[in-house]
Amino acid sequence: MASDDISRSFLRIRQQSLAACERLEIEDYGLQAEAFTSPPKWHLAHTSWFFETFLLKPCLEGYEACNPLYEELFNSYYNGVGGQYARSQRGLLSRPTVAEVLSYRQQVDRAIIELLDDDSHPQRDTVLQRCRLGIQHEQQHQELFYTDLKYSLFANPLLPAFAELSAGWRPPIFPAVEQQWRQYEGGLFEAGLPVDAVDFSFDNESPAVRVYLEPFALSNRLVTNGEYQAFVDDGGYKNHQHWLADGWTLAQEERWQRPLYWLDRDDGGWEFTLFGLRRRDPHAPVCHLSGYEADAYASWLGARLPTEFEWECAARKQAFTPLVFDADRLNPQPASGDIPLLQLYDACWQWTGSAYRPYPGFSAGGGAIGEYNGKFMANQWVLKGGSCVSQSGHVRPTYRNFFYPSDRWQFSGLRLARDV
Repeated sequence: MASDDISRSFLRIRQQSLAACERLEIEDYGLQAEAFTSPPKWHLAHTSWFFETFLLKPCLEGYEACNPLYEELFNSYYNGVGGQYARSQRGLLSRPTVAEVLSYRQQVDRAIIELLDDDSHPQRDTVLQRCRLGIQHEQQHQELFYTDLKYSLFANPLLPAFAELSAGWRPPIFPAVEQQWRQYEGGLFEAGLPVDAVDFSFDNESPAVRVYLEPFALSNRLVTNGEYQAFVDDGGYKNHQHWLADGWTLAQEERWQRPLYWLDRDDGGWEFTLFGLRRRDPHAPVCHLSGYEADAYASWLGARLPTEFEWECAARKQAFTPLVFDADRLNPQPASGDIPLLQLYDACWQWTGSAYRPYPGFSAGGGAIGEYNGKFMANQWVLKGGSCVSQSGHVRPTYRNFFYPSDRWQFSGLRLARDV
């Protein structure tokens, strides 16, 4: 990617973050319902902190930080940078104000463009590489903006909508699609990417790894609300036989009876969405499942979750169909407008049965920036695909999303797999 292209991409992504906030009220910027969520204002500041910390301070001569205390307030988890303000208390940061955070973003944006315009910079390659990483990092936080805000709004008994239909927003429409199984021969498969094989990839996608796959089959679509309702009706949350031990214990402790955001009332099934409370669509992919719930459902049907390598193998066997993020619909569509036989990139990230571990030969980068992915490679599961809040250009066959199997607040669903 050329320097001018990076500058344009940087400004476009930064503007997207601001555009997402246009429907917020000032009171919304500090919402934080749980420790695992972050307020919208914090996301705006942290993404600026990332560019400031890893690009401007080490690479732009004479750069003066907006406020030295921001280094701690908006540091997420980088121990190599220094201390971090308690994650569970980010909602208490009424200061800096929203206006001050927006001013901070403007200062960072101007300085980044100045840095990118310097074609003779002695660290030119490092500048471009880290700017690409910062752009992808901000896209990740654009997803988190929606997931975190949805969870915090759901904590309000008023169940307020983030996007009102009267403002021109349209909820996604899901046609009924017959389930079919796509079979794959298996064999030796190369997953991941060679280091520096593409313009950008995260370090956890490399190096390429060769794995042997037994013949397998994947469902052509995600599990739907209606199908998951059958699991609930059959006592799926009351029968331990379908559950992993840790998942069963957690489901009992948290009194799970249905997916997050499902509400059952006398007049039928409802679901809380970014458009507010809406009738539950039986054809829509079931969403906001933990990995444990996804695994239990698959077990109930006599199927299983795919491995990350099976999923990637299927993705490589067909033409890559990227998502086009339509901010007015919060619903991804295939770029061509055609639905392929196997719609891999869909409304939800898809749980796999693979543990999030490094590929053989992986080595985390040096310094604080090396903490980006490597230190989280334990006790989490890999998710593949993308979701309705994934940005266009931010999904690919090798992308490895990861969360703890107990997490439900992400836009996560499941696709079934089985042995052949």
